[in-house]
Amino acid sequence: MTDFISFPFYDLFHENGHVPKIREKLPSLLTGVTRSIVEIGAGTGLITTSLADCTPAEIFALEPSAGMRAVLLSRLAGRPELLERVTVLPYDALSLDLPEPAEAMVMINVMYALEPDYRKRMWPVLAEQLEPGGLLAFTWRAGGAPEARALQEVESRRVGRHTYRVLVEITEAGEETYEARYLYQVVEDDKVITEEEITGNAYRPLWETIEAELTGAGFVQADAPEGMLAWRLG
Repeated sequence: MTDFISFPFYDLFHENGHVPKIREKLPSLLTGVTRSIVEIGAGTGLITTSLADCTPAEIFALEPSAGMRAVLLSRLAGRPELLERVTVLPYDALSLDLPEPAEAMVMINVMYALEPDYRKRMWPVLAEQLEPGGLLAFTWRAGGAPEARALQEVESRRVGRHTYRVLVEITEAGEETYEARYLYQVVEDDKVITEEEITGNAYRPLWETIEAELTGAGFVQADAPEGMLAWRLG
């Protein structure tokens, strides 16, 4: 499967990107949350363990990718004190069925992967699984889709004698949807040792779209740190 191509790069680049900033924002965002949190799109668990560190809540970590879950479970194996508190759910948000409504839901760096029709169907499902007044928090980037651009390096990190780098080309761009081509390379002394390619669509919904969808699903906007949105189930 194409998602496995990016796995060797995933933690390297996320730990060097948005994840440290998110960790700084989580404690204030989740103040008062003590019972249960749903993490939608838990990935390899970079945020999962941070949720556990800043709250005493039980965590339900949704991750449909078997490869991502394998890394997530390995991360939890290194934190045995969390094994009784984190449940890994092997499906996506539309299949969410909790034993009781959650106190909070967190979705970090997932919005770009959600097709518009899927996203519209997701909000009511989340509302059904969230307690009244419960928190829904997620990262969001304003401005819609980026403009088309030629292939360029966007990130690189050195590990031993190798450099891991990612190059991205935006091939098509609409108002909220764009097509991108990603090259994942491992390089030593300017020689490309391995190169894998992924092409796919990504999504950056406009504020007006997000506001209408969430309001329609019964959510009310709340205060949130910069780069994130927070909504409460009304």
